[in-house]
Amino acid sequence: MSKREKLLASLKNNPKTVRFEDLNKILLDIGFRVTQPKGGSSHYTYHYKEYSLTIPRKKPHIKIIYVKLALAVLEELGY
Repeated sequence: MSKREKLLASLKNNPKTVRFEDLNKILLDIGFRVTQPKGGSSHYTYHYKEYSLTIPRKKPHIKIIYVKLALAVLEELGY
């Protein structure tokens, strides 16, 4: 099992304790492009084909709704 598969499995098993860095790493490894905020915004936008995700960077953990949205998109893509 690769590191990406382990990280993805941990996201699915416990979506309440997902760090922004972990979700960011998975999305970038799969091929998403990221647009970073300008002017003090904490929202990062990820683009891949026709998919677009906006995820606010919050410490220590991302809100569960954003993790579930990302997992739904990844599931559609076959991951």
